[in-house]
Amino acid sequence: MRVIAGKYRGKKLKEFDLSTTRPTLDRVKESMFNLIQFGIDDAVVCDLFSGTGALGIECISRGAKKVYFVDKNLEAIKIIKSNLSKIDGNYEIINDDYLNFLSRKIKFDIVLLDPPFKTDYGIKAINYIVENDLLNTGGIILFETSDEKEVDFTSLPLEVKRKKYGTVAVYKLEKV
Repeated sequence: MRVIAGKYRGKKLKEFDLSTTRPTLDRVKESMFNLIQFGIDDAVVCDLFSGTGALGIECISRGAKKVYFVDKNLEAIKIIKSNLSKIDGNYEIINDDYLNFLSRKIKFDIVLLDPPFKTDYGIKAINYIVENDLLNTGGIILFETSDEKEVDFTSLPLEVKRKKYGTVAVYKLEKV
């Protein structure tokens, strides 16, 4: 796994083998970042369910102002710290439950959501973000999930686009 663009392009990132963590495939990651490429520079980013930190590190590499790496798993936190050891940038690594972290009421320009597929954590996080107005105008949530069934976001005040990549679906939800 490598950083695909920006200042740290080509940097190898450590991975780990945990049944609870599934890294985003490079082709999916590249497609996700094509959806938000012009909004990353100077953005405040939340990489929720960070895993290895690859998505947030990609944002640092592309000029994000600040990135919050949030994961409840201690092994993931160790890998994130290792992957960030030679990365310059403004970031925080938070070992906490996603709802506890979101209750800090920080406003974001980009939220990267890659929760465990067999959970409803992503939907709960999106609803919490919307209900508590944690997304700046023009802000984007990128939600990666299994393509087993389409998620209905029509009740949310967000512009929704869905892309499918094999067995993965990526939703771009934008506050306009």
